[in-house]
Amino acid sequence: MRRGKQGLLWGMLLCGVMACGWAADRAPATAARSSTIAPPPPVAGVVLPDTESFSLAGPHGRTYPIWVALPARYAEHPNQRYPVLYVTDALYSFPLVRSLRNLVGQKGVNIEDFILVGLPPQEGLTSLQSRSRDYTPTVPNLSDPDNYGVPEYGDAATYRDFLADTVLPQIDTRYRTDSSRRAFAGHSYGGLFGAFVLLTRPAMFHTYILSSPSLWYDDHVIRKFEEAYARDHRVLAANVLLSVGSYETVKPGPRYFRHNDLLRDNNEFARRLRTRGYQGLKVSTSVVQGEDHFTVYPAVLTRALLATFPGTGPYVSG
Repeated sequence: MRRGKQGLLWGMLLCGVMACGWAADRAPATAARSSTIAPPPPVAGVVLPDTESFSLAGPHGRTYPIWVALPARYAEHPNQRYPVLYVTDALYSFPLVRSLRNLVGQKGVNIEDFILVGLPPQEGLTSLQSRSRDYTPTVPNLSDPDNYGVPEYGDAATYRDFLADTVLPQIDTRYRTDSSRRAFAGHSYGGLFGAFVLLTRPAMFHTYILSSPSLWYDDHVIRKFEEAYARDHRVLAANVLLSVGSYETVKPGPRYFRHNDLLRDNNEFARRLRTRGYQGLKVSTSVVQGEDHFTVYPAVLTRALLATFPGTGPYVSG
């Protein structure tokens, strides 16, 4: 009898309860019992500490959520004002930058405390739909399926003005900001948008962190904006940090690009800006070794935050 019980237990373990005839014979009763069990209640989503969210009405009936991550000690220093970093593609960049600020920053020792503002997509649109329209300055020839995959592009001027006239003033009203120390960070189309703002309403931000900007867009149309700005201006008071991954060029291999050479475009854009001799302009470039278009942004942001918002020091690591 003992051997029979052991055989049944081992059989259940070896063949799996649902695969055995014994379990199949009892399946109706099991199903009847399980049908009376109430489903579990909904589980609340994760909420990041020291973050807030509100929505602002934009042009053409559009509504945009705005995410804010305050320094952990914001409430402890009621008289302190903070620099502000605005990041595009907030679904990805907002939690990333918040984590970098909190970990690498070490409470202001390595990176100065700053207010982080995330710019998510328009309500009701996917990230791809919203960013393709809001971050691009012109309407391209959509016949190229390798570069263009959504129906709407070219509304960067509208989104720029929404930020300048609505978002930035709201942030300055709601929080203790140092409006003279606004920084912008964007990657890919977000970097293209930053370059467009730099050449059309440069005073919006003091620092422009442009990671792998899509300067190839619409047959390098950004050059026309740069040429137009150069015709009428001799001053461009901004700190521009241009970065790209070493794989973001055209070569054989899975991590390289097939068509668009971001490494070449970055160098050419930096050269254009430098040769103009703009008063007040600082341009730095970097190539992050071993990184491609998908992997480079965390490294770019870490380096840019250390350079843009240096802490009280001396630097600590571990």
